[in-house]
Amino acid sequence: VQLQASGGGLVQAGDSLRLSCAASGRTLSNYAVGWFRQAPGKEREFVASSSKGYGIERYADAVKGRFTISRDHAKNAVDLQMNSLKPEDTAVYYCAAISTASNRSYYTDSNSYHYWGQGTLVTVSS
Repeated sequence: VQLQASGGGLVQAGDSLRLSCAASGRTLSNYAVGWFRQAPGKEREFVASSSKGYGIERYADAVKGRFTISRDHAKNAVDLQMNSLKPEDTAVYYCAAISTASNRSYYTDSNSYHYWGQGTLVTVSS
């Protein structure tokens, strides 16, 4: 499966932004998916994930209550709705997918993922 992330941009603190990760080559509903981010000078970190089935979601504490991961089956995509953005949310955001037999498992370790999008930059000004 090939992944293409989009939707990044420059926003002000408190604004919202919606990222989208479009899949091609395979149906994304057959994969568990996740979003990660990497800020300048820092390691890539987990943001949110969703299981292949049952809609089981997991969020990093830093984004819990502000970010929502969701699947758009019609578009074969997974979105990340980001509300109440903070300057510390500034990073390149990556979507990822993992081929798994489990419908309930979600994955927070970037090393678990098989497929990655190219990243989209989100900059939040104060």
